[in-house]
Amino acid sequence: MEVAFGVLGPVTAWDGAGDVIALRGPRHRAVLARLLVARRRVVPVGRLVEDLWEGREEPPADAVGAVRTFVAALRRALEPERPPRAPARLLVTEGPGYALRATPDAVDAWRFERAVTAAGGLPEERALARLEEALGWWRGPAYADFGAEAWARAERSRLAELRLHAVERRAETQLALGRAAEAVPDLDAHAAEHPWRENAWRLLALALYRTSRQGDALAVLRRARTLLVEQLGTDPGPALRRLEADVLAHAPHLDPGIRGLQEGVWAETVGGPLERAWAREGGDPQRRGRPQAEGVPQEQARAQAGGNPQGRMRGQADGGPQQRGRAQADGEPLERARAQADGNPQEGAQSQADVGPPEPARAHGDGDPQGHGRAQADGGPREWGRTPADGEPPEPAPTDGGPPARTRSQADGDPAERPRSQSVGGPAEQVWAAATAAYDRTVAVGARVRLESAVGLLRDLAVTGGGGLEAARGHRLAAIAAAAELGDPELTARVIGAYDVPAIWTRVDDPRLAAETVAAAERTLAVLPPHAHLAVRARLLATVALESRGTRSARGPQAARQAEGIARRLNDPALLAFALNGVFMQTFHRAGLAPQRDVIGAELVALSARHGLVTHEVLGHLVRLQARSALADFPGADRHAAAAEQLAERHELPLVRVFTQWYRVLRLAESGGARPEDVEAAYQDAALRLDGAGMPGLEHGLLPLALLCLRVRHGRPAQTDERIDWGPFEPWARPLVTLAQGRPDYARTALRSLPEPPRDLLFEALWCLAARAALTVGDRDTMERARDELAPATAELAGAGSGLLTLGPVARYLDELAGALRSPG
Repeated sequence: MEVAFGVLGPVTAWDGAGDVIALRGPRHRAVLARLLVARRRVVPVGRLVEDLWEGREEPPADAVGAVRTFVAALRRALEPERPPRAPARLLVTEGPGYALRATPDAVDAWRFERAVTAAGGLPEERALARLEEALGWWRGPAYADFGAEAWARAERSRLAELRLHAVERRAETQLALGRAAEAVPDLDAHAAEHPWRENAWRLLALALYRTSRQGDALAVLRRARTLLVEQLGTDPGPALRRLEADVLAHAPHLDPGIRGLQEGVWAETVGGPLERAWAREGGDPQRRGRPQAEGVPQEQARAQAGGNPQGRMRGQADGGPQQRGRAQADGEPLERARAQADGNPQEGAQSQADVGPPEPARAHGDGDPQGHGRAQADGGPREWGRTPADGEPPEPAPTDGGPPARTRSQADGDPAERPRSQSVGGPAEQVWAAATAAYDRTVAVGARVRLESAVGLLRDLAVTGGGGLEAARGHRLAAIAAAAELGDPELTARVIGAYDVPAIWTRVDDPRLAAETVAAAERTLAVLPPHAHLAVRARLLATVALESRGTRSARGPQAARQAEGIARRLNDPALLAFALNGVFMQTFHRAGLAPQRDVIGAELVALSARHGLVTHEVLGHLVRLQARSALADFPGADRHAAAAEQLAERHELPLVRVFTQWYRVLRLAESGGARPEDVEAAYQDAALRLDGAGMPGLEHGLLPLALLCLRVRHGRPAQTDERIDWGPFEPWARPLVTLAQGRPDYARTALRSLPEPPRDLLFEALWCLAARAALTVGDRDTMERARDELAPATAELAGAGSGLLTLGPVARYLDELAGALRSPG
């Protein structure tokens, strides 16, 4: 098992499957962090003792023994398959101490250093992709859990400086490629957070100038001068003074339309010899010809960018590698988070003013002032936004390599002055342009309200379709990390809790991101001041409940109950809807709980209808659709499917039909009148809606599982094609697949190692698959486990509680199990 380590944020370890490794207590984590700081070198036991107890207390008498205990526990966690007494290969004993022999690619900080260095020798397109990917690995301040430790201070400072250097290198490369509009939001936040870095102010002013914002560029340079003089008592350096003079004089070499800059000029405006090398042609010509944000209609930009604030999404064919979009979806660096706090989820809107608040005319919200209840970007009808199939294809992009000219009135959103291509979107786009321009002019650079505005943008981004879902998921965590770095627990709590969007599916799309979100919420809860408003605390608790779904932790149900209790005491409808979503997600601790979930769904529908919480009303109908299906009340489920679709049509939530189309295939399968091959074809059609919808937690392995359930229901053998990707359902499919291959001994072996299914919407279905295989091979142990787990669900249809698939009545499986277990073994 290859273990990976993360120190660009809280210290974390992941196993070969990408799951977070439990590191037990803070001392265990500290030992691991101390060894990672040593970079494969030996740390003597005595030094570990000094560092672990430094500045707090006298080390205990058995401190050396305690360290050895911590090391032993870490070894078990990091190498769980190592035989007893076999020598450790990763955390090794050497001489007087211990060393962590991680490979160079196993630690994110080590990879980051190499990536930043390697970017210097690449063509500018590839250099930009490499830098963006590397910056995307940051999840917070380096060694975030050990900020007060002397032994971590030097390494934290070194890595922080390297990151700032990489941020500025990325901006320089964007400017070299003529993408000044893309660089502005990142540089805006970067300069505000690091006001003593003159290069940050220089790059920001240059980027603003190249987006036809000369006044803003001068304002930035004068603000830099004021800060340096008033705070440090020094004048700006030669580069800033020269740039100010060039901006005032409209120096030709600052013209953004000039692609082939003279080497001497480039050295003066962007950097040095390395930047001159980057100025040579490189990268993908498609990307080079892509229009800048200016002059791109909003709807065209949305089609191009899939709702991503930077116009890049996973797998997007914009000339950049797929890995670039993935790095952004998996978590942005702090500067990018603040940039997206200032940014616009549509690139066309970003062209008007590179920052802005949530869209005033947006129709997706629940009608409350804070936009509560929008569709969530993590595994449920937060997936209710625009599917890729709903958007128009992008119009051909200009290929002159430079941005269209733009006047100041265009930047301010004056529709009379805008090009025809910008006015095709109609009044909504004009309102957006004016609002974002006003926000940019009036809200100060670095204002914390920009970060809170970003969460509203992310909620809107999450409903724009698959690319928007993936982008919002990663940017959300980056926004949380950015808030945490500011050291204001209440701001962090608001940023975390404002993402109060509904979720219907019980398997998260990205377990690592979910775990880190829970950890951030728990850390914030621990440091919230006593005077913090109860609603802020309740939102954090609801977040913990939602993001810990599908786990066996007792904390999730506890957090859900606490959030619900606070919401009811405060009589806050939007907060109660958010909390009830958490309660729903934690109502899977055993089989047979469909009636309880039906009650939750009914309250969500009634509450949301009274208070205009549209997406939570949709959530309530889908919860009831699932519950009524589990209870074989299909007329009732039909009514809730129709109600959800009507709301989705009225409020532009097309991804709701992903769930209702799958439900109708389930309905067809249960009708008894359809041929299996017709149901199979209907499932194949339904699966097409999942392609590109940004819901891997729902999509992965679902179609093969649904077809397997259909086959089992009709007494047919399992699919045996070796190319089938069963995803997370492979352990429960394997026994039936090996039986279909004529290998009963393999099926028995697979059953003996069968894990307990996740506590989620497919809990009963997976146990019924296990029961069918156990009945076939006569595995009494598995039959007894299945009987005990399924007994509370005797009145339900197995799997139908998902609203997607079914194996028929649970009672039938219980009867077969009872009969087999009564027979002599």
